[in-house]
Amino acid sequence: MASRRLALNLQHSLRARKAINSLSPITRNFATPVSYGSNTESTTLSNGFTIATEHSPWAQTSTVGVWIDAGSRAETDKTNGTAHFLEHLAFKGTEKRTQQQLELEIENMGGHLNAYTSRENTVYYAKSFNSDVPATVDILSDILQHSKLESSAIERERDVILREQEEVDKQLEEVVFDHLHATAFQGQPLGRTILGPKENIQSIQRDDLESYIKTNYTADRMVLVGAGGVPHNQLVELAEKYFAKLPSAPPSATLAALSAAQKARPDFVGSEVRIRDDTLPTANIAIAVEGVGWKDPDYFTALVTQAIVGNWDRAMGSSPYLGSKLSTFVHQNNLANSFMSFSTSYSDTGLWGIYLVTDNITQVDDLVHFTLREWSRLSFSVTQAETERAKAQLKASLLLSLDGTTAVAEDIGRQIITTGRRLAPEEVERVVGAITEKDVMDFAKRKLWDRDVAISAVGQIEALLDYNRIRNDMARNVS
Repeated sequence: MASRRLALNLQHSLRARKAINSLSPITRNFATPVSYGSNTESTTLSNGFTIATEHSPWAQTSTVGVWIDAGSRAETDKTNGTAHFLEHLAFKGTEKRTQQQLELEIENMGGHLNAYTSRENTVYYAKSFNSDVPATVDILSDILQHSKLESSAIERERDVILREQEEVDKQLEEVVFDHLHATAFQGQPLGRTILGPKENIQSIQRDDLESYIKTNYTADRMVLVGAGGVPHNQLVELAEKYFAKLPSAPPSATLAALSAAQKARPDFVGSEVRIRDDTLPTANIAIAVEGVGWKDPDYFTALVTQAIVGNWDRAMGSSPYLGSKLSTFVHQNNLANSFMSFSTSYSDTGLWGIYLVTDNITQVDDLVHFTLREWSRLSFSVTQAETERAKAQLKASLLLSLDGTTAVAEDIGRQIITTGRRLAPEEVERVVGAITEKDVMDFAKRKLWDRDVAISAVGQIEALLDYNRIRNDMARNVS
């Protein structure tokens, strides 16, 4: 049920297109919807609760969900794991619906109810026939405002979450990126895991859950999103019926108790974590510099630069012929099984880097060296042809990722909750189209050349040389 991708490849990271600073923010309005192009409209109630929709009159179904501007980053060391724990309990019964009644109601209407937690957001959403949207909004409102949080359900979910944690620990990519965040944002909220440590899962109590709800489940941090056949005015009326009584902000005492660390912009720490395990068949390495936030003017330039580095997997039949220079070199020299470049953004920072997997464990250092050599090249030698190829891939991914009402709702929700407005696909296409090879090289000079790096490595990593050697490669001249 929970989705916890910690690093996103090009296609996945494009699920959440965000606005850049040069674009005007949303104009909050209490009566008249605001239109953005692509038929996206937004209205804000008097308590600060926002409704955003994209109406498709021909659609037979709708996706409706609530995006909350709070995830594991809103926790403390003591309560880390609370947001994800709440997600599990939301489906275990409310004051007017038992768990069985909740499940039967969704099943009888043929709908799909789901949720996930990330570092900065919690999302509850459902897909149903248009005629069942009122019932869907009622259910979403009920589980968000009236979950019973029974002691028996809390105890049962502890075991469920601990088993889930065991499954996540078996996925090397998840493990590597958890450690990457932990080392890059040491001692800071963004460095914590989403599920939380085992000891927290075993000790979280009802009071912790209720405190998190009072602090974060407030109208000013929530957006009700609709995509598909539901008209904007209908969803506004439903929001007024079911969400108008939400508090507009946390109690002043609770707000004052929020730590300065949670509000502060994270500091990126050049550092590393290594977990050598020779029982694993591969070396799994993530290397990252400090990336960009959703609102950063370089957001799309970072994605284009990422696309130039590219992704590669030797299992692909066309792997020797990909446009990425790095993929050609890695393939010809048998240096890796695969690599995935990524640009992961948060509200005020991000991680830009690459994830490498190889069973050629004697040449791990060569793989890292030539990867960073490619990064250095981006500062002074990027061609128009490879920039145009990367831009074409990016724009195609943007459009393909908006296939279906759930994908559109995801796009609207994430943009509105983090930037205050939705950047329409046609606007994204215009912004990406204006990026040149000079912009890419300027980005690389400022963000990649001679910058501190965070490294997370797991598996057969004996041949990975020390941090200082890797750090020095960041400033190597390859001309």
